[in-house]
Amino acid sequence: MSNLEKYTKAFTETFEITEEQTNGLKYQDIQAWDSVGHMGLVAAIEDAFDIMLDPDDIVDLSSFEKGIEILKKYNIEM
Repeated sequence: MSNLEKYTKAFTETFEITEEQTNGLKYQDIQAWDSVGHMGLVAAIEDAFDIMLDPDDIVDLSSFEKGIEILKKYNIEM
């Protein structure tokens, strides 16, 4: 499984959405991505890549695309 597939899976499983719905998805665009859902997403991403996100990065994770940028800081390329 590629890194992009793992990353997308974190979103689709956490929020129970399709892959197509991840494109352009932003925080609070869907009901499931509230503050509680956000922490579930963070946990799913951390588990998928065996990393611990910095608190600033957790706050900055405001969209599907922004998360890809953040993961580059952890040497995870999509």
